[in-house]
Amino acid sequence: MITCDSLIIATGSTPRRLNCPGETEYWGRGVTTCAVCDGAFYKNLPVVIIGGGDTAMEDASFMARFTEDIQIIHIKDALTASKPMQERVLKIPFVKIKYNATVTAFYGNGEHLTGVTVKEIISGEETRLSVSAAFLAIGQSPNTALFKDQLELTSYGSIKTTGTKTSIPGVFAVGDVVDSSYRQAIVAAGSGCMAALDAERYLAGNYGDGE
Repeated sequence: MITCDSLIIATGSTPRRLNCPGETEYWGRGVTTCAVCDGAFYKNLPVVIIGGGDTAMEDASFMARFTEDIQIIHIKDALTASKPMQERVLKIPFVKIKYNATVTAFYGNGEHLTGVTVKEIISGEETRLSVSAAFLAIGQSPNTALFKDQLELTSYGSIKTTGTKTSIPGVFAVGDVVDSSYRQAIVAAGSGCMAALDAERYLAGNYGDGE
């Protein structure tokens, strides 16, 4: 057992996966969750974006800078992104959207992704689509399983905080384990600094006095 006088939780979150054949094999070799990180590698190449929320729309808008061969695969019959995000993407003439469909397999040449299998939800029909990259935009799962019976969580599963304070005095949480909106390294680093200051004040016995 390890004991401490104060604790800062920064366990982050894990991108949700489809858990289908080829996904692990081509992870980081065409299958990715970060268009901003990897998008520039696919200039003028065909790509798919899997998802229909704000992240998927952000990915599509970003990838439009590099390629005009973009297809969004969405499991529902309508996008779930906010209206402004939807409108931004729907105005891009070369972005195609396939509704009521999902990806059931990734395949490649042993070194890199070359295509995906797309399954129609209603009919069950499957077709192969040749692509160089597949961006998964189906959400993140905060890494809070360890704390679910100890700390108060939000309905999303993140640790509920006020500032950086959790439901237990002396325990603070920062980064993606708390934040389901921004999910950026610079935001996590900033909140980490805040938690360090809060922990220092807590340990000094004057947490929350504003000094």
